[in-house]
Amino acid sequence: MNIQASGVLVVNKPSGPSSHDVVAQARRLFGTRTIGHAGTLDPMASGVLLLLVEEATKLSALLTLEEKSYRATVRFGSTTDSDDAQGIPIDVRPVVRGWLTCFQLETALDFERNRREQVPPRVSAIKQDGVRAYKKHRRGESVDIPARPVRVHELLVLAQSDDEVTLSLSVSKGYYVRSLARDLGARLGMPAHLAALCRTSSGCFKLAEASPWPTTVIPQLLDLTRVVKRTMPTRQLTSEGVLRARWGQQLRPEHFHDGSDNNISFDESVTAAWLAEDDSLVALGCTETDGTSRVVRGFGCQR
Repeated sequence: MNIQASGVLVVNKPSGPSSHDVVAQARRLFGTRTIGHAGTLDPMASGVLLLLVEEATKLSALLTLEEKSYRATVRFGSTTDSDDAQGIPIDVRPVVRGWLTCFQLETALDFERNRREQVPPRVSAIKQDGVRAYKKHRRGESVDIPARPVRVHELLVLAQSDDEVTLSLSVSKGYYVRSLARDLGARLGMPAHLAALCRTSSGCFKLAEASPWPTTVIPQLLDLTRVVKRTMPTRQLTSEGVLRARWGQQLRPEHFHDGSDNNISFDESVTAAWLAEDDSLVALGCTETDGTSRVVRGFGCQR
């Protein structure tokens, strides 16, 4: 069945399949190859995965930038080559009762809260010389990934024991929770790895609204207008503005209706969603310092 609708589907990915596996399943379900996602989840991880269908794939660059939140369990006593429970143990030590105090844990987490750079796991999809790091690792080749800029917006302890700690965290794009487990263990002087991970939100999209997966029933998509109104500033075009935007022409202030269609304050320095008078998404655009506006990405008619 070929479904030509465009939109976003918030999926509750189970632990096991990769993000690519879920996309492949969705392509078969919706009858189109034009499906992507907004932020990879490792096979072991579960939780929020945003599937972008048809025209929604044009929002990928913006949606992947959004802050993401997780519930993570870090287990002490062993490290693995992948920094998670699916890897091969490479350092195993006995866990002594009472070894970890609340003060020690909070001191180590304070360092993580102030982190500005992070070294990704050796087993990751990051490319080195055109080859995925995990492929080089499997071939026994040396993998040396440089640190990348990240931010930790929130990091809280939900539960603590001698064997493991469960954390709630909100982080920037590019942050690896597997690296958190690795680095937390190193700072505490005890080998550690990520034992469980659930993404609880991706931007404003929450786990509570996610559809179960896999499914044999075609789920209802969030249409493009609803998505952009939730995630970015919007501006409404006049009828002439719609025509100019469709042709990729420069727009002036008179080609927009005054005001914004949502509660996100409009900032001329950021990309905004331009809507027609019928509320359909026409384009993403930005405004220059001279007051003129240009199209960043155009959208076809949706249905």
